[in-house]
Amino acid sequence: MDQAAVIARPRGRARVSSSSLLRLATFLVLWALWEALAASGLLFRDVVPSSFKVVASLWELLTSPSLYYNLELTLAEVLVSMALGTLAGIAIGLGLGASRFAGKAFEPYLHYLAPTPKIVFLPIFLVFFGVGPGSKIAMGSLSCFFPMALSVATGVRQVDPVLRRVGRSFNLTLKQTIQKIYLPALVPAIATGLKLGLGVTIIGCLLAEIKMSNRGLGFLVMQYYTQFRIPAMYAALIVAFGLAALGNMLITRFVRLPGGKR
Repeated sequence: MDQAAVIARPRGRARVSSSSLLRLATFLVLWALWEALAASGLLFRDVVPSSFKVVASLWELLTSPSLYYNLELTLAEVLVSMALGTLAGIAIGLGLGASRFAGKAFEPYLHYLAPTPKIVFLPIFLVFFGVGPGSKIAMGSLSCFFPMALSVATGVRQVDPVLRRVGRSFNLTLKQTIQKIYLPALVPAIATGLKLGLGVTIIGCLLAEIKMSNRGLGFLVMQYYTQFRIPAMYAALIVAFGLAALGNMLITRFVRLPGGKR
């Protein structure tokens, strides 16, 4: 075995161990600061509750049928929003990236609208779709659409020109060019769009549920807030964070990048 590899292996383990210790130390410091602020009495009661109260509320929430009744709707809204926003974003991104004229004409609109807070569109969606899941799905789809479309449009322009010339030399149709050349090369761009889109989709659906809804995870958070059950509110927010982390983990796990990387 190469001596350099033997020497490098312990160093690699040391680096991993050091980074793990740093993460643990950071968590412990933040936890201690949280507990100190909770016990200080500087803030109104339970504005910053003890983490032990939050954990107890989280356990109570996880064993409550109310959570799953509301979470079921939020999950359905997020999944449908992701599907609609992703498909629309890939289609528009392919068109803008493949056509230089279309990109120059229409892509600036996407860049101008992408940073706009999507909550401003909620009254319009409420008029069109009512207060049910339709308005939440519309909010989530719109939120997912922009990062996916911009990511795919950028990815199309980075496709190797040699591949495009090969496609033309084989007289591939537009459908074949998309299937054989663009889509395989766009896996990293689509994965990036999915990761960015997932977060803003969850935010869009939860914001819409908080503003006007009678069911969903956002509605549950708002209900706990109005009842001033702050530890339970934090517990519901932890569930929302967990939902986003789980979705990101699944995307990383199942969307494989070229060369076996993820």
